[in-house]
Amino acid sequence: MKGVVLAGGLGTRLFPLTKVTNKHLLPVYDKPMVHYPIQCLVNAGISDILIVTGGNSAGDFLQLLGNGADFGLKDFNYTYQQGEGGIADALKLAEHFADGEKIVVVLGDNIIEGNIKKAVDDFRAQEKGGKILLKEVSDPERFGVATVDSAGKVAKIVEKPKDPESNLAVIGIYMYDSTVFEFINGLEPSGRGELEITDVNNLYINKGTMTSEVLEGWWTDAGTFESLLRASSMVAKGGANKLELQG
Repeated sequence: MKGVVLAGGLGTRLFPLTKVTNKHLLPVYDKPMVHYPIQCLVNAGISDILIVTGGNSAGDFLQLLGNGADFGLKDFNYTYQQGEGGIADALKLAEHFADGEKIVVVLGDNIIEGNIKKAVDDFRAQEKGGKILLKEVSDPERFGVATVDSAGKVAKIVEKPKDPESNLAVIGIYMYDSTVFEFINGLEPSGRGELEITDVNNLYINKGTMTSEVLEGWWTDAGTFESLLRASSMVAKGGANKLELQG
């Protein structure tokens, strides 16, 4: 199984911090933000990893990450996203890298306390389809919200619902078989001009092949000033050590 870290985009919600650099190169406590999703994949036993980036700072990722030796890897793969067309558009660039294998996708600004190894192992044993990770939140109306049956199968995902049916937010960690690229290639841009990952997930749901697990421990993104501060605070309180030591 292969891993993909999506670290492109313009990071406009963090302007002016992102005026001269990619947001995923910003610090979260004592490490660059992009270190956390990479370590998340490595802790899950994934060593073949593609970094998708873009913008004027793309070359800085190579200087920072090199061949992956700091993570115990032999090398990294890199690709470049032109413009900003959404998560699914960025993921489309991983089709050649995936080469028909299952993939685990982590958004570059997602930071977790624990470990996704069990979920990855479960997905490895899953015959086909996809898997998403969910987290109970107090403000589900801000997220894509999943409705899940007792067997863990997702019935639907509604993006930023006014009246959420559950408090289970879809976090930025996705697992897919090779069908994902067929789905992406058939997508139409949304009203905001992007290829939406929620549309991809709902296509899996409609085929009855999407499963889910609820993430243990804390989770946050780091894409706004408030969440960047929250992420740094959580890591400073011990999250970083746990992230590195669990394997």
